[in-house]
Amino acid sequence: METNKQVRVRFAPSPTGGLHLGGVRTVLYNYLFARQHNGKFILRIEDTDQTRFVEGAEQYIYDCLHWCGLTPDESPLTGGPFAPYRQSERKPIYYNYALQLVKAGYAYYAFDTPEELEAMRERLKAANSHSLQYDHHSRMGMRNSISLSEEETIQLLENGTPFVIRIKIQPNETVICNDLIRGEIHFDTSAVDDKVLLKADGMPTYHLAVVVDDYLMQITHAFRGEEWLPSAPIHILLWQYLFGLDNMVKWAHLPLILKPDGNGKLSKRDGDRLGFPVYAMNWTDPVTGELTKGFKETGFLPEAFNNLLSQLGWNDGTEQEIFSMSELIEKFSLQRVHISGAKFDFEKAKWFNHEWIKSASAKRLLPDITTLLNNNGIDTGNKNLFEIIDLIKDRCTLLTDFIEHTRYFFIPPKTIDVASIAQKWDEKKKTFFESLIPIFEKAEEWNSITIETLFKAHASTHEIKIGELQMILRVFLVGCKAGPGVFHITTILGKEDTINRIISGIKQL
Repeated sequence: METNKQVRVRFAPSPTGGLHLGGVRTVLYNYLFARQHNGKFILRIEDTDQTRFVEGAEQYIYDCLHWCGLTPDESPLTGGPFAPYRQSERKPIYYNYALQLVKAGYAYYAFDTPEELEAMRERLKAANSHSLQYDHHSRMGMRNSISLSEEETIQLLENGTPFVIRIKIQPNETVICNDLIRGEIHFDTSAVDDKVLLKADGMPTYHLAVVVDDYLMQITHAFRGEEWLPSAPIHILLWQYLFGLDNMVKWAHLPLILKPDGNGKLSKRDGDRLGFPVYAMNWTDPVTGELTKGFKETGFLPEAFNNLLSQLGWNDGTEQEIFSMSELIEKFSLQRVHISGAKFDFEKAKWFNHEWIKSASAKRLLPDITTLLNNNGIDTGNKNLFEIIDLIKDRCTLLTDFIEHTRYFFIPPKTIDVASIAQKWDEKKKTFFESLIPIFEKAEEWNSITIETLFKAHASTHEIKIGELQMILRVFLVGCKAGPGVFHITTILGKEDTINRIISGIKQL
């Protein structure tokens, strides 16, 4: 393909359910490549199989891409110069191309009923055939325009007999795929079956639609998972027959994302079994009502999600692991995409998220944290949430961790961890805290420096080690021994709330 053509890449999902992280990685690599080359990223909905249509799945795809910040330049939502971008709305386009293939001898009508197809498979199975496919071995024993006479074929068509159109694969030929990641791949057509191109309802199958649409939409590069490699010879032959190989897209088959143990492709069932998400966002099956949790709702930042996905099959050749989107756009290259599959490690995924949370500003985190706390019944009131976020973000691996680590700023603990301080508690310490209350009440300024100064001076007067007292104060305020600097906590809580929690803590001991 001419190098002076504008780069145009596409993501073409089927709206059949949740969006797997492998799908989002395909989107990401498409997006990075397009942005790096000042090209266009297209979203095309592959909904030719209406039997698999799932209500709400298309909107879910838009929502996932919006959350990830991977916005298409052209799509069913935004439109574009090659609309429509939903294949079900392009149905009339495909028939003429299928007919063109039939007239040129590259495809044929097949009139076989489902019962006849099943009988064929049973015959082949009984004969211990190495293949149960509809191909050059079996096609002459079936009802199609190759095995039937021209008159019989015409009569069936005129009678309105249901038919499909199949590609006619010539055996003993070699199809070559020049893959941008894997190099030159050779396919023996003897192992390829006569795939259906046009179904009985007039809708194309993926094989015909993807080639026609890529051509008409001027797609220059096609990135997809390596599970599509077996379909490559069909698609290359269709390009050759319809548009010529000089016009064909450049292929890049991405490595699989594997289970944590490396044995096989990562699936939703693996996530369910091992307790981590594999979908970008929550997906609720509209039929069963089953909820599958996503990375967003688990507590991942989209920046971290994109970052971790970028590393599942690619690196820039250095030790760097944390990349901003602008850095990824600058450094991404297909030459450094791996051929072998990438094992998914959820602990590593959480590490990415932790790093992004730590480096994020309170302003960046505020909308997510506010929504999260409100959804969990926590009223942030007049507390300085910016200060709270900056104080505890280093302790949070997931956004959901902010619930536990911020709750005590807004809701006093109902009980405290008495066991952690019982052995250190005595009358002397009780007297210290009881006499500390009027000192705090009289404090004219309420900030961490003033509070710490008053606290330490009072401890010195009572000749008690400051460390033991600070730990007890923390338990009074938070309910346990965890948390950031105790005097920062008192500042945020305010004078009244701090004193009330000290009084409550003394009563529980």
